[in-house]
Amino acid sequence: MKIMVVCGNGLGSSFIMEMNIKKALTEMGKTAEVDHTDLTSARTVQADLFIGAADIVGQLDDGSRTIVTLENMMSIPEITSKLESHLV
Repeated sequence: MKIMVVCGNGLGSSFIMEMNIKKALTEMGKTAEVDHTDLTSARTVQADLFIGAADIVGQLDDGSRTIVTLENMMSIPEITSKLESHLV
C-alpha cells in the first residue's frame, strides 16, 4: 500500500504527518510505503490513500481517490483510528 501525505507546500506539516503515520503503522504492526508532497504535485501522484488536513486534502477529492482527513495531525490515536479501516 502506498500512502501519500499532503499539505499545502509539501514541507513541514506533511513531513510531521508522515513521521506520525509511520509511527502509527509500526504500533499497529502494519507496513506501507509512506511519502509526502504538496497539494499541486499530489494531483498527479498515484497512491492508494491520500491523507492530510481536511482543508487541504479535501481539494483532491474527485471521486477516484481514497481520502483520509485528519483533525489533529499530531494525534497518533486519531491517525491509527482512521487508518485501521484502510489497512488489511
